[in-house]
Amino acid sequence: MTDRPTILVVDDEEGVRHNLKVLLERRDFRVLAAQDVDEGIKTFSEQRPDAVLCDLVMPEVDGFEFLKQAKSIDPTIPVIVITAYGNIESAVRAIRDLGAYDFLEKPLAIDKLIITLGHAIEFRQLKDENVRLRSEKGRVEKLLNMLSQNPRMHRLFESVRKIAPLKTTVLITGESGTGKELVARAIHELSPRKSAPFVAVNCGAIPDTLLESELFGYKKGAFTGAASDKIGLFERAHLGTIFLDEIGELPVGLQVKLFRVLESSEFYRVGESQSRQVDIRMIAASAKNLEEEVASGMFREELFYRLNVFPIHLPPLRERPEDIPLLAEHFIGEFNAKLGCKVEEISPHAIRLLMAYNWPGNVRELENTIERALILAESGAVEPKHIPERIRSCVSIEEEMLNLTLKDNIKAFERQMIVEVLKKVDGNRTQAAKLLGISLRALLYKMKEYGVDM
Repeated sequence: MTDRPTILVVDDEEGVRHNLKVLLERRDFRVLAAQDVDEGIKTFSEQRPDAVLCDLVMPEVDGFEFLKQAKSIDPTIPVIVITAYGNIESAVRAIRDLGAYDFLEKPLAIDKLIITLGHAIEFRQLKDENVRLRSEKGRVEKLLNMLSQNPRMHRLFESVRKIAPLKTTVLITGESGTGKELVARAIHELSPRKSAPFVAVNCGAIPDTLLESELFGYKKGAFTGAASDKIGLFERAHLGTIFLDEIGELPVGLQVKLFRVLESSEFYRVGESQSRQVDIRMIAASAKNLEEEVASGMFREELFYRLNVFPIHLPPLRERPEDIPLLAEHFIGEFNAKLGCKVEEISPHAIRLLMAYNWPGNVRELENTIERALILAESGAVEPKHIPERIRSCVSIEEEMLNLTLKDNIKAFERQMIVEVLKKVDGNRTQAAKLLGISLRALLYKMKEYGVDM
């Protein structure tokens, strides 16, 4: 294993702790040990292990108390209780009433211990993945609900809807942080393949020596350390979508093999002479200009044209400043829920600062900036003092206004005023229109134009 799972052992007997530590470390686990519940809870809270082995019967404070406290700190971490023979009823109660994952009887059977730990860790990983996917799906839905006021983005979303039902290969280009993976996920979610896997691969994050075996898998004995057959990421994506991010980082030799997969849906595992068939939809993305890479000989021309069947280009955030207030409000809602903050809005002055900044890191940088601002603000409104110095120091207030068109300044001000008045009248649109001095029809039109939904 490259990332060793961490196991916390809570037992008052030193011999048991020592023996479990030696046994599990031989099986490539990282082991933390605690002699009582207080020490166990402190370690649990600070280290957040992948799984816990906890004795039920301990002097003073028992395993039941550990379970109660552990579940209140992080209910996703599986706790396996250890019980003596004849005390099964207590173990069952720990599972039924306190959410223990499973129980093991003393003396511990080694094979059963390892299998139970493996299942517990897989169970936790699946729960974490489900939470992540639900969050990602929510963001995809936001994307598809046109989280933008920019006409270019609206046309892009329409293209996503049109191409999604087809098997056509898509190449997404754009600067880092513009949301290329989010668009790829949107295409997958709108396609007939949405119930099958979406496998994302960052070609620049995997060492060249491991890329081929990661993508295509390998046969037992193909090289030193290949102790068993391994399924590659292409096979894992069978019937679904594979997303190859930063495809410009792919070594030239692998580009030839990828072209073969696109042409024939056929590939070979490393060390295997029998070809395999796979049914996938391929989406690629690159922050590099692949046409320039082709011209310099760093990217194969035939692969570029095979990938570039349906190109989608994501514009940088600096080219659509009118989306910044909308995105900022979206992230405020997202991080209020995630961090437990109670920030209600972002002040007009802070919005002007954000709109005047160049955003080299694009939407990802804006998202990180809003998260930091919420942590600092905690409640009320995000003010300029909560915005990082690198953004505040880029422009003076006068420059902020000059860097924006009159139209953009008016839009930002109008939107902020509409939001504030609607909040003041608890969303009563008729009353808000009167306070703003415009007709209800004009208010509804502007709310739609600015993406205000209250």
